[in-house]
Amino acid sequence: MSLNLRGNWNYPTTIWAGPGRVAELAKACASAGIRRPLIVTDEGLIGAPMIKNALADLKDAALFGAVRGNPALSHVEAGLRAFRAGSHDGVVAFGGGSALDAGKVVAFMSGQSRPLWDFEDVGDWWTRADPAGIAPVVAVPTTAGTGSEVGRAGVILNEETHQKKIIFHPQMMPRIVILDPELTVGLPPAVTAATGIDAFVHCFEAYCAPGFHPLADGIALEGMRLIHRYLPRAYADGRDIEARSSMLAAASMGATAFQKGLGGVHAIAHPVGSWFNTHHGLTNAVILPYVMTFNRAAIADKADVIARVLDLPAHGFDGLFAWVLKMREELGIPHSLADIGVNAGNAVVIGREAAIDPSAGGNPIAVDAAQLERIFLAAVDGRLGAVGAP
Repeated sequence: MSLNLRGNWNYPTTIWAGPGRVAELAKACASAGIRRPLIVTDEGLIGAPMIKNALADLKDAALFGAVRGNPALSHVEAGLRAFRAGSHDGVVAFGGGSALDAGKVVAFMSGQSRPLWDFEDVGDWWTRADPAGIAPVVAVPTTAGTGSEVGRAGVILNEETHQKKIIFHPQMMPRIVILDPELTVGLPPAVTAATGIDAFVHCFEAYCAPGFHPLADGIALEGMRLIHRYLPRAYADGRDIEARSSMLAAASMGATAFQKGLGGVHAIAHPVGSWFNTHHGLTNAVILPYVMTFNRAAIADKADVIARVLDLPAHGFDGLFAWVLKMREELGIPHSLADIGVNAGNAVVIGREAAIDPSAGGNPIAVDAAQLERIFLAAVDGRLGAVGAP
């Protein structure tokens, strides 16, 4: 069989990286044409010094801080009311992945007349949007995981159906990203671990996804190398600026790479997060080895490349798999979904929704609802041996 060498490659935006760069936030807004920004942030960051400093630096700015984990339509609608009430002309998305996703979608929807779900990432639905109605965004991540700062989409929960939907438009990409490691110094070790492995899963699934995208593959491999080297350091010492800088870079690299595709880990994690309100990065970290086991036959060669790039003691799938299990243990990641409050009561629904999640299409082995349900159940119970080859 000949390899399909065709592909459309789009790569990210302007990034200002380095310690102290958040001091240039006003300059970034001016460069993006934003004069009256709405700062969209996480509920937990309201009152934090970094947010107070941002408000002080930005004239005519206002704060919207009602974003929670797994951002939902109600959060976006509340943000839109604040945006329009203040006659804002742009958004500063400032915080973790939830704030970044919500902020980007608020800016996107600020001038649209159609409902949000009309812009789900299905076919060419993005062409329904009025490009003139998309406000500019400056993104400032405070965690190193989702990489949403370099993404052209936002994941939003439909609270009525318990389904996460990907809202996409090319112009949702932030104009400028500020990667300031000093903003991540205060992250607790557990959050550092969960978000860091989220970045690893992005790189790993992108590299293993089928298709010809050598740009994504190269970035994914380097992202995994950085995470292998620097995540343990950031976890052990949150003040390690070199480690924090490299993890921020790796997070952006993961989201850049997964333009190629994701896979079964994300396909399952999305409905699990919707139904059980679990932390996305932590959910990915728990599910990862179960999907790796399922995909083993299709990813053996790529696993060997990854193991060699990471310079692991043992190569091949077994060497990489052993390191993944060891890394999770050393970073305090639970082994089963049951350990984070997930039960098997609606396994059929999880399997069905995982199968229709866009991420499922990037899995190295074609996967259906029954197989995804079986992987989910194994992850709930912590039974790696229950996940065999399809």
